[in-house]
Amino acid sequence: MTSSAAIAEIETQLVAASRERAVSRLARRERLTHVTSAIAFVTAATALIAWSSLPASQPWALLVAFTAAIAVASGIELEVGSGFATPAELVLIPMLFALPAAEVPVVVALGLIFAQMPGYLRRRVPAERILVATGNAAYTLAPAVVFTVLYRPDASIAQRAAITALAVLSQFAADLAISTIREHFAVGISPRALLAPFRWIFFVDGCLAPVGLAAALAGDVWTVAYVLPLPLLLLIRSFAHERADRLTQALELSAAYRGTAFLLGDVIEADDAYTGEHSREVVDLVVAVADHLRLDPRARNLAELTALLHDVGKIKIPHAIINKQGPLTPEERAIINTHTIEGERLLSRVGGFLTEVGRTVRSCHERYDGGGYPDRLAGAEIPLVARIVCACDAFNAMTTTRPYRAAMTVAEAREELARNRATQFDPAVVDAILAQT
Repeated sequence: MTSSAAIAEIETQLVAASRERAVSRLARRERLTHVTSAIAFVTAATALIAWSSLPASQPWALLVAFTAAIAVASGIELEVGSGFATPAELVLIPMLFALPAAEVPVVVALGLIFAQMPGYLRRRVPAERILVATGNAAYTLAPAVVFTVLYRPDASIAQRAAITALAVLSQFAADLAISTIREHFAVGISPRALLAPFRWIFFVDGCLAPVGLAAALAGDVWTVAYVLPLPLLLLIRSFAHERADRLTQALELSAAYRGTAFLLGDVIEADDAYTGEHSREVVDLVVAVADHLRLDPRARNLAELTALLHDVGKIKIPHAIINKQGPLTPEERAIINTHTIEGERLLSRVGGFLTEVGRTVRSCHERYDGGGYPDRLAGAEIPLVARIVCACDAFNAMTTTRPYRAAMTVAEAREELARNRATQFDPAVVDAILAQT
């Protein structure tokens, strides 16, 4: 598995979860997190306005125009991970120059709420998600503080550029910290899983920041120039729609692969009731071990499907051998041992992610000491998921009655697993199974 493929899989899964949450009611944990973050934002924004020295006259036309512009920009979503990137930087930076900086967080919050208003009115989005939109404006607090403290209308172009750079960097730091904390407490997403998506978000913002600065500098000369980024917003909107379509196709394809895997699992169970039931029991233990070892979402998904399909090749083995009462002859054992190769062959015909599942299925009977089959791999040469499935498969088999022997007790199976630690089985996997049973 390449790192880029793993990142893509993680991102796709986070996007799927994010899409589902965006139109659903807030769970208790989410509601508590977003109420807290919304209150914290309103408190901080109010304190910033009270602390700063605002001009007696307000540029109301610009306030309304920028609120509308933020609403438009925030509606252009480049989905990434559990959130999304927007081209709001094209509007935010001119706002920091054109408006009293202390008012910018409030204007952004209003724009984000107005952007979601059609969804609220049509009841496609629960109204309580206004809390989420309000909290989403928190990333503007840090750059607003930077501009409130450092910016002066008579600043040179070089000074303005430096202040803008500092504001953008402070925005990145604040956005990463706030979003990581919110996502962790709201839906339990680990900070590590958000790092890759945030790199993309910061890349987008970093590329758009100079354009926003150029529009701000031009706006000093001609107020209408503040809207110069509008054509670029429309272009990004087109790209965002194309990206959303590609992610939708990826999600549909992932669902198709998963559906195919469970269909094959049903075929196994219909062909051989014991093998089918055994596979499903192995799945539960494999998933528990994968969670214990903290596998990333893609590897966990691979582990689940490999556990479900690790015996799929047995449908190519004669029933007389599969259901034989008593020990197998060497010739029959050799035939049985081909089931991992047959499993890889069957799954490779499906293609896509199941091809990778098939490659892992092939290695599920390799031994840690190199004495397994079919390729006599050893140690780290064996894919980690295959090492997990191998040990879980053996533990379940030991605790299940077979045609030729009675089941062991769980205590006996644990002892047998420990005896074969670092010979037949990966030591870390054995330790994880013992912790789960």
